[in-house]
Amino acid sequence: MGEEEHSGREHAGREHRNDDAGEPAPGNTGQPWNHESGSGAWSPAGGQPVPPPPGPQQPGIPQPGTNPWAQQGNPWGQQPAAQGSAWGQRNPYSGGTVPPPGYTPPPKPGVIPLRPLGLGEIMDGAFQACRRNALAAFGNAFVVQAVITLLIVVLGVGLVASFEGWLQSGASSGEVTGPLVGMAVGSVSTLGGLSLAGVLIVQGLLVLPVARSALNLNTRFGQVWQLARGSLGPLAGLALLMLAGAAAGVTVLVLLGYLILDAFQAMGLIVVIPAFFAVIAAAAWVSVKLSLAPAALVLEGIGVFPAVRRSWQLTKGNWWRTFGILALTSLTVNVLSQILSVPLTFGISALTVVDNVAVTVLSVVLLFVVSLLVAALTCAFQSAVTALLYIDLRIRREGFDLALMKDQENPQILDPGFLPGRKAVPVVHGPYGPPAGTQ
Repeated sequence: MGEEEHSGREHAGREHRNDDAGEPAPGNTGQPWNHESGSGAWSPAGGQPVPPPPGPQQPGIPQPGTNPWAQQGNPWGQQPAAQGSAWGQRNPYSGGTVPPPGYTPPPKPGVIPLRPLGLGEIMDGAFQACRRNALAAFGNAFVVQAVITLLIVVLGVGLVASFEGWLQSGASSGEVTGPLVGMAVGSVSTLGGLSLAGVLIVQGLLVLPVARSALNLNTRFGQVWQLARGSLGPLAGLALLMLAGAAAGVTVLVLLGYLILDAFQAMGLIVVIPAFFAVIAAAAWVSVKLSLAPAALVLEGIGVFPAVRRSWQLTKGNWWRTFGILALTSLTVNVLSQILSVPLTFGISALTVVDNVAVTVLSVVLLFVVSLLVAALTCAFQSAVTALLYIDLRIRREGFDLALMKDQENPQILDPGFLPGRKAVPVVHGPYGPPAGTQ
């Protein structure tokens, strides 16, 4: 193809396009169309925009000359519409605000949260339970301690009188030694047994207000005796059983020590001294294993031997923890009792220097009352700690917290005779894993 022919074809094409542009579009007035730069719309040559064609417009279809993104804006850069959120709003049922979604702490209807307890929670819960039920806790402890103290004083006076009678009888030392040793052993066992019985009774009674305080229920002074009415007999039987066991153990050990020393003289001390410390360790081990028996007896309404078995099972695998909490509690209350009693005792004892019988009698009575008050305070707090330790071990081993949650919804909870967890059925594995000591 020659160059002339090619240029002729290009000229013909340009003419054909010019002819098409000059012809009006069908249905128009014959005016040529121009495109306005920057407006994005086509208009006639006169510059006036063409109105949209008549008829309904189809929604969602952008018309010529419009930018849908410029009209609607960028949806990703806009702030979300403010919607009402329930989190942080006031809770109409329990007060406060509704917590945000996530971890929900266990409920705490009373003095403790319904979950396994730590040392601080046990101590604080015991103090709160005694404070909320001061008359039921300290009042009952004072009554029990007063009765036990009076019995100990009477027996002590009788013991001293018996000793003086034996010494003034004129009998030989060989005739007096045996009876005096037997009387001393019996008197010490009796006095120690009475003290133990007082502690056990207070522990059994105070588990009732402590357990009720876990569900925010208050307990009155007389209500404690009404709730424990069916358990007083078994509780006394438990005290007698422990007293008999302690007396039998002490008697056997004293006789064995006497026989060893009589047979081997000074060489027998090599056996007696290590055996003495071994006996103390064994007595501490047994006492911790049986420390929860009064609480189980009263709160569960069971007999003496089932209560001993329950305490033995609950402390299985938890002996050291139980021993540590009880030992720390005992050390704490002993220090506090000394802080309270020493200044008061010193001040009251100053009254005895006055040469007046009435003042002397008053000082003795005041000393007796102060000692009883201090003993009641310490015994009540220790019993409350033991009761919470019993509840904690049941939560860890049996899921007792689930039973307390169910009791919280029980319509009979307002009944004065209601006891939390009385009808609880222990589970084989609690919600916090297998029972301690079984892994």
